[in-house]
Amino acid sequence: MDTQATVLIVPGLRDHVTDHWQTLLEAKLNNVRAVQPLTTDKLNCRARVDNIQSEVEGIDGDIILVAHSAGCLMVAHWAATYTRSIKGALLAAPPDINAEWPAHYPSPQELREHGWDPTPQCRLPFPSILAASSNDYLASLSSASLLASAWGSQLVNLGDVGHLNPASGFGSWLLAEEFILELDR
Repeated sequence: MDTQATVLIVPGLRDHVTDHWQTLLEAKLNNVRAVQPLTTDKLNCRARVDNIQSEVEGIDGDIILVAHSAGCLMVAHWAATYTRSIKGALLAAPPDINAEWPAHYPSPQELREHGWDPTPQCRLPFPSILAASSNDYLASLSSASLLASAWGSQLVNLGDVGHLNPASGFGSWLLAEEFILELDR
């Protein structure tokens, strides 16, 4: 798939998962980069935001951010910290860091200790599409709706798609390509 803008993949806390839609999308795109995983202090929000900035600095021209889960929160923290013209962002399945997540995820307290809270509530300085699920185990649709409103994002209710990850039955996600092309126009 060809885009005019460079697509920058911003994974969540699990980074690059083999069968994840972001990883599969990265393999399909011609003009793409991905934020590389941290090797230490993986829960540190500031380090992850700086990692996004490092990738952004290496890109000439337009950029479309494609974030999933905690990657959406990283994008919001990045936009509140750094200034760079961004063509648009696809923000898929942002989590609610104040909700109780399943046991194999960090607790709200751990996230607070690592700088994730508060989630930025300012309007993003670029167009964005926030795609959310009505049965995501990391965030209710109402919490995603509140983020979309705060960030000035177009909210898309995807229905019952869980957390939009391999555990929810998602490898390839063709709708992501449509959203990216919409942002690239």
